Amino acid sequence: MIERTLVIIKPDAVSKNLIGEIISRFEKQGLRVAALKKLKLTKEGAKGFYIVHKDRPFYESLTDFMSEGPIVVMVLEGEDAIARVRKIMGATNPAQAEEGTIRKDFAENIERNAVHGSDSPQSAAYEIPYFFSALEIL
Repeated sequence: MIERTLVIIKPDAVSKNLIGEIISRFEKQGLRVAALKKLKLTKEGAKGFYIVHKDRPFYESLTDFMSEGPIVVMVLEGEDAIARVRKIMGATNPAQAEEGTIRKDFAENIERNAVHGSDSPQSAAYEIPYFFSALEIL
């Protein structure tokens, strides 16, 4: 099934000039960029996006991190895009990620882990319109 998913290239990876390399990895696996922009989240914007984690102990540090520098947000589209993106990214904890995945290659730790991807169709349905209007997705 053709799906759309949100991917964020996080501030750590943006600061290391890894944007092109990360996008290339998705495109080489047959995923298509349907929307793309670079922006800087405010602390409030990061809190809104990660509201699902508001009661978790890492919420404050995560939202501080996500608002510390520019990010790249994109909508990727393709057959089973959500699962495929998550496989390409690797495990959230880079110490547990498979060789050749984005997180294994570029993440610093479990929080500064280079990328975010929607984990389900429900998450994608919330996350995509957080950053993109329907007119921006081509």
